[in-house]
Amino acid sequence: MANQLLKVKRKQTEAEKQQQAQQQQAMQGQQQQALQQQAAQAAMQQSQQELQAKIQLKQAEIAFEIEKLTNEANLKRRLMDAEFNYNMQLRGMEQEQIDMREQKKEEGKSQRIAEGNTQQSKMIEQRKRNLPAQNFESNEDSLDGFDLAEFNPR
Repeated sequence: MANQLLKVKRKQTEAEKQQQAQQQQAMQGQQQQALQQQAAQAAMQQSQQELQAKIQLKQAEIAFEIEKLTNEANLKRRLMDAEFNYNMQLRGMEQEQIDMREQKKEEGKSQRIAEGNTQQSKMIEQRKRNLPAQNFESNEDSLDGFDLAEFNPR
């Protein structure tokens, strides 16, 4: 009986040991599963952080590019304004020259008309009084300021 009791006790002890071993294996499995979940969560958080950093970097690059293009547009606008102002000044100068040229033409025309009228009135006066012919040319009409009449033979 003592042998049988020892056998039963051994079987119980072995069963308890097996149960403890199974519980220990189950606990180790749960711990490994928990560790794997933690590792997966850590990896996921790291990938999310990396993705967030990449997004922030891309946003910063886009903001820099927008600022660069805005500055470039402002510079181009200022250059175009300056060019427009220069062109307007040039057109104003050209118009002044055209106006001056036209004014000189009109003054010359007025002067010729006035001289023609003066000469015509002198000719009318000459006919009325039977005076000799008048020479309407002046020394200023020659190119070099002297008249070839000085060299006529005597």
